[in-house]
Amino acid sequence: MRWPRRRRTVPRVRTRVSRDGTAAAPHVLALIPAHNEAERIAAAIAALHRQELPPHQVVVVADNCADGTVEIARANGATVIASRDNRHKKAGALNQALGRLLAGLDDTDLVLVQDADTVLRPSFLAGAIAAMDHSVGAVGGIFYGEQGGGLLGALQRIEFHRYAREIARRDYRADVLTGTATLFRARTLREVRRARRAGLIGGGTSYYSLASLTEDDEITKAVRTLGYRTVSPPGCGVVTEVMTSLPKLWHQRLRWQRGALENLRDYGWTRVTAPYIVRQTFMGLSVLFLALYLLFTGWMLARGKPEFTPFWIAVGLVFAAEKVVTAHGAGWKSQLLAGTLAVELAYDMFQHAVYLRSLWDMARRGEEHWRAT
Repeated sequence: MRWPRRRRTVPRVRTRVSRDGTAAAPHVLALIPAHNEAERIAAAIAALHRQELPPHQVVVVADNCADGTVEIARANGATVIASRDNRHKKAGALNQALGRLLAGLDDTDLVLVQDADTVLRPSFLAGAIAAMDHSVGAVGGIFYGEQGGGLLGALQRIEFHRYAREIARRDYRADVLTGTATLFRARTLREVRRARRAGLIGGGTSYYSLASLTEDDEITKAVRTLGYRTVSPPGCGVVTEVMTSLPKLWHQRLRWQRGALENLRDYGWTRVTAPYIVRQTFMGLSVLFLALYLLFTGWMLARGKPEFTPFWIAVGLVFAAEKVVTAHGAGWKSQLLAGTLAVELAYDMFQHAVYLRSLWDMARRGEEHWRAT
Protein backbone atom coordinates (compact mmCIF):
# COMPACT_ATOMS: atom_id res chain seq x y z
CA MET A 1 0.00 0.00 0.00
CA ARG A 2 1.26 3.48 -0.85
CA TRP A 3 0.57 6.48 1.36
CA PRO A 4 -0.03 10.00 0.02
CA ARG A 5 3.32 11.78 -0.40
CA ARG A 6 2.09 15.32 -0.90
CA ARG A 7 3.25 18.07 1.43
CA ARG A 8 0.53 20.33 2.72
CA THR A 9 0.81 24.08 2.42
CA VAL A 10 -0.34 25.46 5.75
CA PRO A 11 -0.71 29.11 6.72
CA ARG A 12 1.36 30.27 9.64
CA VAL A 13 -0.21 30.38 13.06
CA ARG A 14 -2.76 33.15 13.21
CA THR A 15 -1.99 35.91 15.68
CA ARG A 16 -4.69 37.97 17.32
CA VAL A 17 -4.46 41.73 17.06
CA SER A 18 -4.78 43.64 20.32
CA ARG A 19 -6.60 46.96 20.70
CA ASP A 20 -3.38 48.94 20.24
CA GLY A 21 -2.81 47.24 16.88
CA THR A 22 0.10 45.02 17.98
CA ALA A 23 0.18 41.30 17.35
CA ALA A 24 -0.92 39.11 20.25
CA ALA A 25 -0.34 35.43 20.92
CA PRO A 26 -2.39 32.90 18.89
CA HIS A 27 -5.49 31.46 20.50
CA VAL A 28 -4.62 28.33 22.50
CA LEU A 29 -7.09 25.85 23.97
CA ALA A 30 -5.65 23.50 26.62
CA LEU A 31 -7.30 20.10 27.09
CA ILE A 32 -6.53 17.92 30.12
CA PRO A 33 -8.19 14.49 30.04
CA ALA A 34 -8.50 13.28 33.62
CA HIS A 35 -9.72 10.10 35.29
CA ASN A 36 -9.66 10.34 39.11
CA GLU A 37 -6.77 12.84 39.22
CA ALA A 38 -7.78 14.79 42.34
CA GLU A 39 -4.25 14.62 43.74
CA ARG A 40 -2.54 16.07 40.65
CA ILE A 41 -4.99 18.15 38.63
CA ALA A 42 -4.39 21.39 40.59
CA ALA A 43 -0.64 21.30 39.87
CA ALA A 44 -1.24 20.69 36.16
CA ILE A 45 -3.64 23.66 35.89
CA ALA A 46 -1.37 25.94 37.96
CA ALA A 47 1.54 25.22 35.59
CA LEU A 48 -0.62 26.35 32.65
CA HIS A 49 -1.41 29.62 34.43
CA ARG A 50 2.35 30.15 34.97
CA GLN A 51 3.16 29.88 31.26
CA GLU A 52 5.03 32.77 29.66
CA LEU A 53 2.21 32.65 27.09
CA PRO A 54 -0.75 31.17 28.99
CA PRO A 55 -3.56 29.39 27.11
CA HIS A 56 -6.75 31.33 26.55
CA GLN A 57 -8.89 28.52 27.95
CA VAL A 58 -8.17 25.47 30.10
CA VAL A 59 -10.66 22.62 29.82
CA VAL A 60 -10.51 19.51 32.00
CA VAL A 61 -12.18 16.54 30.35
CA ALA A 62 -13.50 14.56 33.31
CA ASP A 63 -13.72 10.93 32.25
CA ASN A 64 -15.75 8.75 34.61
CA CYS A 65 -14.34 10.47 37.71
CA ALA A 66 -15.40 9.24 41.13
CA ASP A 67 -13.20 11.52 43.23
CA GLY A 68 -12.87 15.29 43.62
CA THR A 69 -11.27 15.95 40.22
CA VAL A 70 -14.19 18.05 38.93
CA GLU A 71 -14.50 20.27 42.00
CA ILE A 72 -10.74 20.84 42.29
CA ALA A 73 -10.43 21.67 38.58
CA ARG A 74 -13.21 24.28 38.78
CA ALA A 75 -11.77 25.75 41.96
CA ASN A 76 -8.48 26.29 40.11
CA GLY A 77 -10.06 28.16 37.22
CA ALA A 78 -10.61 25.43 34.64
CA THR A 79 -13.74 24.73 32.65
CA VAL A 80 -14.92 21.14 33.10
CA ILE A 81 -16.75 19.00 30.59
CA ALA A 82 -17.63 15.38 31.29
CA SER A 83 -17.37 12.49 28.86
CA ARG A 84 -20.58 10.62 28.11
CA ASP A 85 -20.79 6.82 28.14
CA ASN A 86 -17.11 6.64 27.21
CA ARG A 87 -15.62 3.13 27.09
CA HIS A 88 -12.49 4.06 25.19
CA LYS A 89 -10.49 5.70 27.99
CA LYS A 90 -8.30 8.69 27.11
CA ALA A 91 -8.74 8.55 23.33
CA GLY A 92 -12.52 8.33 23.58
CA ALA A 93 -12.72 11.21 26.06
CA LEU A 94 -10.52 13.40 23.85
CA ASN A 95 -12.56 12.60 20.75
CA GLN A 96 -15.75 13.67 22.52
CA ALA A 97 -14.17 16.90 23.75
CA LEU A 98 -12.62 17.77 20.40
CA GLY A 99 -15.92 17.06 18.66
CA ARG A 100 -17.56 19.70 20.85
CA LEU A 101 -14.79 22.32 20.97
CA LEU A 102 -13.07 22.34 17.58
CA ALA A 103 -16.15 23.81 15.92
CA GLY A 104 -15.37 27.08 17.68
CA LEU A 105 -11.73 27.25 16.54
CA ASP A 106 -10.14 28.52 13.33
CA ASP A 107 -7.73 26.28 11.42
CA THR A 108 -4.74 28.24 12.71
CA ASP A 109 -5.78 28.10 16.35
CA LEU A 110 -3.85 25.73 18.58
CA VAL A 111 -4.90 22.86 20.83
CA LEU A 112 -2.72 21.68 23.70
CA VAL A 113 -3.40 18.14 24.91
CA GLN A 114 -1.67 17.21 28.14
CA ASP A 115 -1.87 14.55 30.83
CA ALA A 116 -3.24 15.43 34.25
CA ASP A 117 -0.14 14.00 35.96
CA THR A 118 2.19 16.34 34.06
CA VAL A 119 3.53 19.81 34.89
CA LEU A 120 4.65 22.01 31.99
CA ARG A 121 7.72 24.19 32.36
CA PRO A 122 6.89 27.92 32.01
CA SER A 123 8.54 28.17 28.59
CA PHE A 124 6.60 25.28 27.04
CA LEU A 125 3.85 27.10 25.15
CA ALA A 126 6.09 29.98 24.05
CA GLY A 127 8.65 27.52 22.67
CA ALA A 128 6.03 25.35 21.01
CA ILE A 129 4.29 28.29 19.34
CA ALA A 130 7.62 29.63 18.06
CA ALA A 131 8.38 26.24 16.49
CA MET A 132 5.01 25.99 14.72
CA ASP A 133 6.04 26.97 11.19
CA HIS A 134 4.20 26.03 7.98
CA SER A 135 5.72 22.53 7.84
CA VAL A 136 5.01 21.53 11.44
CA GLY A 137 1.72 19.87 12.29
CA ALA A 138 2.32 19.36 16.01
CA VAL A 139 4.91 20.02 18.72
CA GLY A 140 5.57 17.42 21.40
CA GLY A 141 7.08 17.88 24.83
CA ILE A 142 10.42 16.63 26.14
CA PHE A 143 9.52 14.73 29.28
CA TYR A 144 11.51 14.32 32.46
CA GLY A 145 10.68 12.26 35.53
CA GLU A 146 9.50 13.82 38.76
CA GLN A 147 11.48 13.34 41.95
CA GLY A 148 10.85 10.36 44.21
CA GLY A 149 10.15 6.74 43.52
CA GLY A 150 13.36 5.40 45.07
CA LEU A 151 15.69 3.32 42.92
CA LEU A 152 13.01 2.66 40.32
CA GLY A 153 12.27 6.37 40.00
CA ALA A 154 15.98 7.15 39.57
CA LEU A 155 16.28 4.61 36.75
CA GLN A 156 13.31 6.15 34.95
CA ARG A 157 14.76 9.66 35.32
CA ILE A 158 18.04 8.46 33.80
CA GLU A 159 16.11 6.85 30.95
CA PHE A 160 14.10 10.01 30.28
CA HIS A 161 17.22 12.22 30.32
CA ARG A 162 18.87 9.94 27.77
CA TYR A 163 15.80 10.14 25.58
CA ALA A 164 15.98 13.95 25.77
CA ARG A 165 19.61 13.75 24.60
CA GLU A 166 18.50 11.59 21.67
CA ILE A 167 15.91 14.19 20.68
CA ALA A 168 18.59 16.92 20.71
CA ARG A 169 20.90 14.79 18.55
CA ARG A 170 18.09 14.36 16.02
CA ASP A 171 17.73 18.14 15.67
CA TYR A 172 14.70 18.01 17.97
CA ARG A 173 12.59 15.81 15.72
CA ALA A 174 9.74 14.21 17.66
CA ASP A 175 9.39 10.52 16.88
CA VAL A 176 6.45 10.39 19.30
CA LEU A 177 4.06 13.24 20.05
CA THR A 178 4.09 12.37 23.71
CA GLY A 179 0.81 12.13 25.54
CA THR A 180 2.34 14.08 28.41
CA ALA A 181 1.93 17.29 26.37
CA THR A 182 1.56 18.05 22.66
CA LEU A 183 0.47 21.22 20.87
CA PHE A 184 -1.57 20.64 17.69
CA ARG A 185 -2.72 23.01 15.01
CA ALA A 186 -6.52 22.77 14.82
CA ARG A 187 -6.25 22.26 11.08
CA THR A 188 -4.00 19.25 11.56
CA LEU A 189 -6.51 17.55 13.83
CA ARG A 190 -9.28 18.18 11.32
CA GLU A 191 -7.14 16.73 8.52
CA VAL A 192 -6.42 13.61 10.56
CA ARG A 193 -10.14 13.10 11.07
CA ARG A 194 -10.90 13.63 7.39
CA ALA A 195 -8.14 11.23 6.38
CA ARG A 196 -9.51 8.54 8.67
CA ARG A 197 -13.01 8.99 7.26
CA ALA A 198 -11.66 8.85 3.71
CA GLY A 199 -9.77 5.63 4.43
CA LEU A 200 -6.33 7.16 3.86
CA ILE A 201 -5.38 6.17 7.40
CA GLY A 202 -7.18 3.85 9.78
CA GLY A 203 -8.08 4.02 13.43
CA GLY A 204 -11.77 4.82 13.18
CA THR A 205 -13.53 7.99 12.11
CA SER A 206 -12.45 10.56 14.69
CA TYR A 207 -9.34 12.45 15.79
CA TYR A 208 -7.63 9.87 18.01
CA SER A 209 -7.58 6.19 17.12
CA LEU A 210 -9.74 3.97 19.31
CA ALA A 211 -7.96 0.87 18.01
CA SER A 212 -4.55 1.67 19.47
CA LEU A 213 -3.16 0.99 22.93
CA THR A 214 -0.92 4.05 22.52
CA GLU A 215 -2.94 6.85 20.97
CA ASP A 216 -0.03 9.32 21.12
CA ASP A 217 2.27 7.04 19.10
CA GLU A 218 -0.47 6.37 16.55
CA ILE A 219 -1.44 10.01 16.03
CA THR A 220 2.25 10.82 15.46
CA LYS A 221 2.29 8.43 12.53
CA ALA A 222 -1.01 9.85 11.30
CA VAL A 223 0.28 13.43 11.37
CA ARG A 224 3.55 12.49 9.65
CA THR A 225 1.73 10.36 7.07
CA LEU A 226 -0.18 13.51 6.07
CA GLY A 227 3.15 15.17 5.26
CA TYR A 228 3.80 17.25 8.37
CA ARG A 229 6.89 17.43 10.53
CA THR A 230 6.69 16.74 14.26
CA VAL A 231 9.20 18.41 16.58
CA SER A 232 10.17 18.70 20.26
CA PRO A 233 12.16 21.96 20.48
CA PRO A 234 14.28 23.20 23.41
CA GLY A 235 12.21 24.84 26.10
CA CYS A 236 9.31 22.43 25.69
CA GLY A 237 10.12 20.43 28.80
CA VAL A 238 7.54 18.75 31.02
CA VAL A 239 7.84 16.89 34.30
CA THR A 240 5.72 13.78 34.58
CA GLU A 241 4.94 10.96 36.95
CA VAL A 242 7.30 8.01 37.44
CA MET A 243 6.07 4.54 38.29
CA THR A 244 6.87 3.64 41.89
CA SER A 245 6.54 -0.15 41.73
CA LEU A 246 7.61 -2.88 39.32
CA PRO A 247 4.02 -4.05 38.59
CA LYS A 248 2.98 -0.50 37.66
CA LEU A 249 6.08 -0.01 35.51
CA TRP A 250 5.57 -3.40 33.85
CA HIS A 251 1.97 -2.54 32.98
CA GLN A 252 2.93 0.89 31.62
CA ARG A 253 5.83 -0.33 29.50
CA LEU A 254 3.95 -3.36 28.21
CA ARG A 255 1.21 -1.04 26.97
CA TRP A 256 3.76 1.31 25.38
CA GLN A 257 5.72 -1.46 23.69
CA ARG A 258 2.77 -3.50 22.54
CA GLY A 259 1.02 -0.39 21.26
CA ALA A 260 4.10 0.67 19.29
CA LEU A 261 4.43 -2.77 17.68
CA GLU A 262 0.75 -3.01 16.85
CA ASN A 263 0.75 0.47 15.28
CA LEU A 264 3.62 -0.58 13.03
CA ARG A 265 1.82 -3.79 12.13
CA ASP A 266 -1.32 -1.88 11.22
CA TYR A 267 0.40 0.84 9.19
CA GLY A 268 2.80 -1.57 7.47
CA TRP A 269 6.02 -0.55 5.74
CA THR A 270 5.86 3.07 4.55
CA ARG A 271 8.29 5.94 4.25
CA VAL A 272 7.04 7.12 7.65
CA THR A 273 7.17 3.80 9.48
CA ALA A 274 10.44 2.47 8.00
CA PRO A 275 12.73 4.16 10.60
CA TYR A 276 10.50 2.92 13.44
CA ILE A 277 10.59 -0.64 12.11
CA VAL A 278 14.38 -0.50 11.84
CA ARG A 279 14.65 0.68 15.47
CA GLN A 280 12.36 -2.10 16.66
CA THR A 281 14.51 -4.58 14.75
CA PHE A 282 17.63 -3.29 16.48
CA MET A 283 15.80 -3.63 19.79
CA GLY A 284 15.23 -7.27 18.99
CA LEU A 285 18.89 -7.72 18.10
CA SER A 286 19.95 -6.12 21.38
CA VAL A 287 17.77 -8.64 23.23
CA LEU A 288 19.48 -11.47 21.35
CA PHE A 289 23.02 -10.14 21.88
CA LEU A 290 22.49 -9.58 25.61
CA ALA A 291 21.16 -13.11 25.97
CA LEU A 292 24.20 -14.51 24.13
CA TYR A 293 26.54 -12.41 26.27
CA LEU A 294 24.98 -13.68 29.49
CA LEU A 295 25.13 -17.27 28.24
CA PHE A 296 28.79 -16.87 27.29
CA THR A 297 29.59 -15.29 30.66
CA GLY A 298 27.84 -18.13 32.47
CA TRP A 299 29.74 -20.68 30.41
CA MET A 300 33.05 -19.01 31.23
CA LEU A 301 32.22 -18.95 34.93
CA ALA A 302 31.24 -22.62 34.83
CA ARG A 303 34.64 -23.48 33.37
CA GLY A 304 36.48 -21.78 36.20
CA LYS A 305 37.98 -18.37 36.91
CA PRO A 306 37.50 -16.07 33.90
CA GLU A 307 40.43 -14.16 32.45
CA PHE A 308 40.34 -10.35 32.45
CA THR A 309 42.49 -9.03 29.61
CA PRO A 310 43.46 -5.35 29.31
CA PHE A 311 41.38 -5.09 26.13
CA TRP A 312 38.12 -6.19 27.75
CA ILE A 313 38.81 -4.11 30.84
CA ALA A 314 39.22 -1.06 28.58
CA VAL A 315 35.97 -1.89 26.78
CA GLY A 316 34.18 -2.13 30.11
CA LEU A 317 35.56 1.22 31.25
CA VAL A 318 34.46 2.92 28.03
CA PHE A 319 30.98 1.43 28.41
CA ALA A 320 30.77 2.62 32.03
CA ALA A 321 31.96 6.12 31.04
CA GLU A 322 29.27 6.33 28.36
CA LYS A 323 26.60 5.40 30.90
CA VAL A 324 27.81 8.08 33.33
CA VAL A 325 28.09 10.83 30.71
CA THR A 326 24.64 10.18 29.22
CA ALA A 327 23.09 10.33 32.70
CA HIS A 328 24.29 13.93 33.04
CA GLY A 329 21.40 16.20 33.93
CA ALA A 330 19.67 13.59 36.06
CA GLY A 331 21.92 14.50 39.00
CA TRP A 332 25.21 13.23 40.40
CA LYS A 333 23.49 10.46 42.34
CA SER A 334 22.03 9.14 39.10
CA GLN A 335 25.45 9.30 37.46
CA LEU A 336 26.92 7.25 40.30
CA LEU A 337 24.11 4.75 39.88
CA ALA A 338 24.75 4.56 36.13
CA GLY A 339 28.45 3.94 36.78
CA THR A 340 27.74 0.75 38.69
CA LEU A 341 26.49 -0.90 35.45
CA ALA A 342 24.92 -3.83 37.31
CA VAL A 343 21.71 -2.00 38.29
CA GLU A 344 21.18 -0.61 34.82
CA LEU A 345 21.91 -4.03 33.34
CA ALA A 346 19.04 -5.39 35.40
CA TYR A 347 16.83 -2.51 34.17
CA ASP A 348 17.80 -3.29 30.57
CA MET A 349 16.86 -6.93 31.13
CA PHE A 350 13.49 -5.74 32.46
CA GLN A 351 12.95 -3.72 29.27
CA HIS A 352 13.94 -6.72 27.16
CA ALA A 353 11.44 -8.88 29.03
CA VAL A 354 8.74 -6.32 28.20
CA TYR A 355 9.72 -6.48 24.52
CA LEU A 356 9.61 -10.28 24.42
CA ARG A 357 6.29 -10.40 26.25
CA SER A 358 4.83 -7.89 23.78
CA LEU A 359 5.89 -10.05 20.85
CA TRP A 360 4.49 -13.14 22.56
CA ASP A 361 1.15 -11.49 23.26
CA MET A 362 0.84 -10.32 19.67
CA ALA A 363 1.67 -13.78 18.32
CA ARG A 364 -0.58 -15.64 20.75
CA ARG A 365 -3.63 -13.41 20.67
CA GLY A 366 -3.37 -12.12 17.12
CA GLU A 367 -5.80 -9.27 17.80
CA GLU A 368 -6.96 -7.53 14.66
CA HIS A 369 -7.07 -3.77 14.51
CA TRP A 370 -7.80 -1.47 11.61
CA ARG A 371 -6.04 -1.80 8.30
CA ALA A 372 -6.00 0.88 5.66
CA THR A 373 -6.96 -0.25 2.19
